[in-house]
Amino acid sequence: MKRFSRVNLLLLLAVLALAVAPLALGLGSGEEPFAGSDALAEQAIVDEHPDYEPWFAPIYEPPSGEVESALFALQAALGAGFLGYYFGVARTRQRQRDAAVEQPGE
Repeated sequence: MKRFSRVNLLLLLAVLALAVAPLALGLGSGEEPFAGSDALAEQAIVDEHPDYEPWFAPIYEPPSGEVESALFALQAALGAGFLGYYFGVARTRQRQRDAAVEQPGE
């Protein structure tokens, strides 16, 4: 096995271990062990100040945590796709500029 193949395999195993370990060990606390930071922050504020009234209300409240997670994943995928496209276009343009500079006579 090539060196790069071993490194890639080890990195893949490390990522899988990091993803599976919290689920297998049951890490987290409360009814929703993997609740979002927004919900945890709101709960901490309400615990400290029971008379707290939020300034704003959400425009859209997803019907379940799964839908909320799916929307968040979709948002992340669209952002990553946009960034990947932008950097790909920028790199291609730079390569074309470099090629044009190397061949000024044509």
